[in-house]
Amino acid sequence: MSELSLGGAPPETVLPDPPEAAQRALAQAKGRAELAAVAAHWPRFLAAWAALAEASLGEDPIVAYAFARTGYHRGLDALRGAGWRGSGYVRWQHPSNRGFLLALDALRQAAGAIGEEDEEQRCGLFLYQLDPGWGKRGVGA
Repeated sequence: MSELSLGGAPPETVLPDPPEAAQRALAQAKGRAELAAVAAHWPRFLAAWAALAEASLGEDPIVAYAFARTGYHRGLDALRGAGWRGSGYVRWQHPSNRGFLLALDALRQAAGAIGEEDEEQRCGLFLYQLDPGWGKRGVGA
């Protein structure tokens, strides 16, 4: 469990690092089939679900939505397991949090692609609540 708090600031949750082998496999994966193999081998590896969603977005937004939602919900489970209580920061600056944030951003994009404007807006707001600097680094902007 990794929850930090600075005085009166909201707590900050940092997810555990994903397995190095999973990170290497994802970095080497080419195309949806190889990305799917990574997600199948490491189903708790959030960045794999985010990558699958991103790879599917232009081709099949419903499939992208399903992959993103899977990553998002697995991420919520991981956050709760790391001590997150439904509020507080989950910042990009911690590499282990990036898979969740990317899955949430992929869900935002996929929701927009299928016309779920309310969900697209909620996901965007949630990203900024989790990391007020979201979008300033070129990710999710």
